[in-house]
Amino acid sequence: MRFVIFGAGAIGGVVGANLHESGHDVALIARGAHYEAIRTKGLTLETPRRTTVLEIPVAESPDALRWTGDDVVMVATKSQDTAGALEALRAAAPASTPVLCLQNAVENERVALRLFANVYGAVVMSPTAHLEPGIVQAYGTKGTGVIDVGRYPEGLDALCEEVAQALSESDFSSVARPDIMRFKYAKLLSNLGNAVDAICEPGPDAAEVLELAQEEGRATLKAADIDFVAEEVNDVQARWEQLDLQPIAGRARAGSSTRQSIARGAPSVETDYLNGEVALLGRLHRVATPVNDALCEFSARHVRERRAPQTLPAGEVLAFARSGQYAHGPVRR
Repeated sequence: MRFVIFGAGAIGGVVGANLHESGHDVALIARGAHYEAIRTKGLTLETPRRTTVLEIPVAESPDALRWTGDDVVMVATKSQDTAGALEALRAAAPASTPVLCLQNAVENERVALRLFANVYGAVVMSPTAHLEPGIVQAYGTKGTGVIDVGRYPEGLDALCEEVAQALSESDFSSVARPDIMRFKYAKLLSNLGNAVDAICEPGPDAAEVLELAQEEGRATLKAADIDFVAEEVNDVQARWEQLDLQPIAGRARAGSSTRQSIARGAPSVETDYLNGEVALLGRLHRVATPVNDALCEFSARHVRERRAPQTLPAGEVLAFARSGQYAHGPVRR
């Protein structure tokens, strides 16, 4: 089995590096300067204890790889890039290729299932970073993180067990779960704070924004009758303490993946598939989601204006949310 990592950024790059180091066959798909750096210099994996340069095959697109029929594609692009990535994959890989979504949000698996029959979800809890071309970082010293897997929309098969075993051999804790989407919806609630961490100045107002965003998230999931209770996912701080996060070269991790995207000057962020999922469910089920609506609006503006991370007064988000500009019909009580 070969693991093809489509999107070798923070999560994808670290997963690919760990699988490669544990003896598994790996190929990376990256783009732009990151692709060029890996192609010419190798992939640099930095941890609190070591820096390693790994020679891993890398391609700039799926059609540059030779597909054997014994590949598992781990998609680790940002959610806003999933549709384009999977269209490119469909044009190159066999239709039977298993696709495993190593991504935040809950829409990616549904997008994949339109194009591929064998789709798998993964809930990823791993403190990683990618800020420079050719370099990925993993901050845990007692394991790299947790990646549980399962078929989408539910169930298990032999491939789930094989992938979980491979990840367990590669410094991840990994369990095959028949109800993987329950865990992904629990993770979604945690990820509602990514936008807050990325754009808002830290402080009491930011804490209030996060609390209200997650309150709206729970309300919409309940209205949609979606199971999202998974205590193993909810306590982020305890999870990070268990992994014993330490600085790399004296620098702590640069915040959430969304904050890292803004720091890199990325042209888009994932907020519309995180807070935007709550907004979508709110509109479908008539539950007001003004704070998540506001976070989507301000995140998009932050990217357009190329603002630095954590420079927006969180009070502006609260004021916009209370202005009623995103009202969408009667609220379900």
